[in-house]
Amino acid sequence: MQIISSSIGNYIIRNCKNDDLSSVIDVNVNTLPENYTNYFYETLLTELPEAFLVAEISDKCVGYIMCTMEYGFSNFKKLGFVKKGHVVSIAVLENHRGRGIGTALITGALFGIKSKKCDELYLEVRCSNEIAVKLYEKLGFVVKNMLKTYYKDGEDAYLMAIEFNY
Repeated sequence: MQIISSSIGNYIIRNCKNDDLSSVIDVNVNTLPENYTNYFYETLLTELPEAFLVAEISDKCVGYIMCTMEYGFSNFKKLGFVKKGHVVSIAVLENHRGRGIGTALITGALFGIKSKKCDELYLEVRCSNEIAVKLYEKLGFVVKNMLKTYYKDGEDAYLMAIEFNY
Protein backbone atom coordinates (compact mmCIF):
# COMPACT_ATOMS: atom_id res chain seq x y z
CA MET A 1 0.00 0.00 0.00
CA GLN A 2 1.23 3.45 -0.83
CA ILE A 3 1.14 5.78 2.16
CA ILE A 4 -0.33 9.15 1.36
CA SER A 5 0.45 12.04 3.61
CA SER A 6 0.33 15.69 2.73
CA SER A 7 -0.64 18.91 4.38
CA ILE A 8 -2.77 21.94 3.60
CA GLY A 9 -1.93 24.63 6.10
CA ASN A 10 -2.47 22.97 9.48
CA TYR A 11 -4.51 20.12 7.98
CA ILE A 12 -2.99 16.70 7.35
CA ILE A 13 -4.28 14.36 4.62
CA ARG A 14 -3.36 10.73 5.25
CA ASN A 15 -4.48 7.16 4.77
CA CYS A 16 -7.33 6.13 7.03
CA LYS A 17 -6.69 3.60 9.80
CA ASN A 18 -9.16 1.33 11.58
CA ASP A 19 -9.00 3.62 14.60
CA ASP A 20 -10.28 6.50 12.43
CA LEU A 21 -13.53 4.83 11.36
CA SER A 22 -15.71 6.10 14.21
CA SER A 23 -14.57 9.67 13.42
CA VAL A 24 -15.20 9.13 9.70
CA ILE A 25 -18.71 7.90 10.50
CA ASP A 26 -19.29 11.01 12.64
CA VAL A 27 -18.24 13.26 9.75
CA ASN A 28 -20.58 11.36 7.42
CA VAL A 29 -23.55 11.57 9.80
CA ASN A 30 -22.99 15.31 10.32
CA THR A 31 -22.62 16.21 6.63
CA LEU A 32 -24.50 13.81 4.36
CA PRO A 33 -27.98 12.29 4.26
CA GLU A 34 -26.55 9.01 2.94
CA ASN A 35 -25.26 6.77 5.71
CA TYR A 36 -23.66 3.34 5.69
CA THR A 37 -23.14 0.45 8.08
CA ASN A 38 -19.93 0.14 10.09
CA TYR A 39 -19.22 -3.04 8.15
CA PHE A 40 -19.38 -1.10 4.87
CA TYR A 41 -16.69 1.33 6.03
CA GLU A 42 -14.53 -1.53 7.31
CA THR A 43 -14.88 -3.37 4.01
CA LEU A 44 -13.86 -0.37 1.89
CA LEU A 45 -10.89 0.33 4.14
CA THR A 46 -9.77 -3.29 3.83
CA GLU A 47 -10.35 -3.52 0.07
CA LEU A 48 -8.85 -0.21 -1.05
CA PRO A 49 -6.87 1.54 1.71
CA GLU A 50 -4.89 3.44 -0.95
CA ALA A 51 -7.99 5.54 -1.70
CA PHE A 52 -9.55 5.83 1.77
CA LEU A 53 -8.14 9.05 3.21
CA VAL A 54 -8.86 11.34 6.13
CA ALA A 55 -8.24 15.03 6.69
CA GLU A 56 -7.38 16.01 10.23
CA ILE A 57 -6.36 19.00 12.27
CA SER A 58 -5.07 18.73 15.83
CA ASP A 59 -5.74 14.96 15.69
CA LYS A 60 -9.44 15.57 14.87
CA CYS A 61 -10.93 14.09 11.69
CA VAL A 62 -12.70 16.82 9.71
CA GLY A 63 -13.09 15.09 6.35
CA TYR A 64 -12.67 11.86 4.43
CA ILE A 65 -12.91 10.21 1.04
CA MET A 66 -13.55 6.52 0.45
CA CYS A 67 -13.46 4.67 -2.83
CA THR A 68 -13.95 1.21 -4.22
CA MET A 69 -12.60 -0.55 -7.28
CA GLU A 70 -14.63 -2.52 -9.79
CA TYR A 71 -14.72 -3.84 -13.32
CA GLY A 72 -17.39 -2.60 -15.66
CA PHE A 73 -18.26 -0.73 -18.81
CA SER A 74 -16.17 2.33 -19.46
CA ASN A 75 -17.63 5.79 -19.12
CA PHE A 76 -15.47 6.82 -22.10
CA LYS A 77 -15.13 3.91 -24.57
CA LYS A 78 -18.02 2.30 -26.36
CA LEU A 79 -18.26 -1.34 -25.35
CA GLY A 80 -15.06 -0.98 -23.33
CA PHE A 81 -14.76 -3.13 -20.20
CA VAL A 82 -12.32 -1.53 -17.76
CA LYS A 83 -10.96 -1.50 -14.23
CA LYS A 84 -12.29 1.63 -12.57
CA GLY A 85 -12.40 3.39 -9.27
CA HIS A 86 -15.58 4.76 -7.73
CA VAL A 87 -15.71 7.59 -5.19
CA VAL A 88 -18.34 6.20 -2.83
CA SER A 89 -18.33 9.16 -0.47
CA ILE A 90 -16.45 12.36 0.26
CA ALA A 91 -17.28 14.83 3.02
CA VAL A 92 -15.74 17.75 4.88
CA LEU A 93 -17.26 19.27 8.00
CA GLU A 94 -18.96 22.55 7.11
CA ASN A 95 -16.75 24.82 9.23
CA HIS A 96 -13.63 23.42 7.51
CA ARG A 97 -14.80 23.86 3.91
CA GLY A 98 -13.28 26.30 1.43
CA ARG A 99 -9.72 25.58 2.55
CA GLY A 100 -8.64 23.12 -0.13
CA ILE A 101 -9.38 19.99 1.89
CA GLY A 102 -11.79 18.53 -0.67
CA THR A 103 -9.27 19.13 -3.45
CA ALA A 104 -6.53 17.47 -1.41
CA LEU A 105 -8.72 14.45 -0.61
CA ILE A 106 -9.69 13.94 -4.25
CA THR A 107 -6.11 14.41 -5.43
CA GLY A 108 -4.94 11.83 -2.89
CA ALA A 109 -7.65 9.40 -3.93
CA LEU A 110 -6.68 9.88 -7.59
CA PHE A 111 -3.13 8.93 -6.64
CA GLY A 112 -4.37 5.84 -4.78
CA ILE A 113 -6.64 4.75 -7.64
CA LYS A 114 -3.86 5.22 -10.19
CA SER A 115 -1.53 3.11 -8.03
CA LYS A 116 -4.00 0.24 -8.61
CA LYS A 117 -3.74 0.78 -12.41
CA CYS A 118 -7.40 1.72 -12.84
CA ASP A 119 -8.40 3.12 -16.23
CA GLU A 120 -10.79 5.73 -14.85
CA LEU A 121 -12.44 7.08 -11.72
CA TYR A 122 -16.08 8.09 -11.44
CA LEU A 123 -18.46 9.55 -8.88
CA GLU A 124 -22.00 10.77 -8.46
CA VAL A 125 -22.75 14.29 -7.28
CA ARG A 126 -26.00 16.11 -6.63
CA CYS A 127 -26.88 18.34 -9.58
CA SER A 128 -27.58 21.15 -7.09
CA ASN A 129 -24.06 20.93 -5.58
CA GLU A 130 -22.53 23.47 -7.95
CA ILE A 131 -19.42 24.00 -5.80
CA ALA A 132 -18.56 20.29 -5.92
CA VAL A 133 -19.30 20.02 -9.65
CA LYS A 134 -16.94 22.93 -10.36
CA LEU A 135 -14.26 21.39 -8.15
CA TYR A 136 -14.47 18.06 -9.96
CA GLU A 137 -14.36 19.80 -13.34
CA LYS A 138 -11.29 21.75 -12.24
CA LEU A 139 -9.62 18.42 -11.44
CA GLY A 140 -10.41 16.98 -14.88
CA PHE A 141 -13.71 15.18 -14.32
CA VAL A 142 -16.40 15.54 -16.97
CA VAL A 143 -20.16 15.04 -16.74
CA LYS A 144 -20.94 11.78 -18.53
CA ASN A 145 -24.59 11.30 -17.63
CA MET A 146 -27.48 12.60 -15.54
CA LEU A 147 -29.01 10.03 -13.20
CA LYS A 148 -32.68 10.84 -12.63
CA THR A 149 -33.95 10.63 -9.03
CA TYR A 150 -30.64 9.07 -7.96
CA TYR A 151 -30.86 10.12 -4.31
CA LYS A 152 -33.46 8.95 -1.76
CA ASP A 153 -34.95 12.43 -1.64
CA GLY A 154 -35.56 12.30 -5.40
CA GLU A 155 -32.75 14.65 -6.46
CA ASP A 156 -30.89 13.97 -9.69
CA ALA A 157 -27.17 13.31 -9.80
CA TYR A 158 -24.45 13.86 -12.36
CA LEU A 159 -22.21 10.91 -13.07
CA MET A 160 -18.78 12.47 -13.51
CA ALA A 161 -15.64 10.62 -14.56
CA ILE A 162 -11.97 11.10 -15.34
CA GLU A 163 -9.95 8.85 -17.64
CA PHE A 164 -6.30 8.02 -17.02
CA ASN A 165 -3.74 7.77 -19.79
CA TYR A 166 -0.65 5.94 -18.61
